[in-house]
Amino acid sequence: MSVQLKHGESQESLLKRFRKEIIKARILSTYRKKRWFVSKGEQRRIAKQRAIRKARRKMMRRNTY
Repeated sequence: MSVQLKHGESQESLLKRFRKEIIKARILSTYRKKRWFVSKGEQRRIAKQRAIRKARRKMMRRNTY
């Protein structure tokens, strides 16, 4: 990933553009996920827990209105 300095652009704005590109490309989040090994079974368990939490939140929102 590279970002070229534009004519008359400050270092701060260049860094800001670079950070936006990194976030947009999801490089940092991918790196953080791959820092530790997670087995397939563990991934399925985590995904199931997320789905349950999401369903509960949806039910709570539906019940409050």
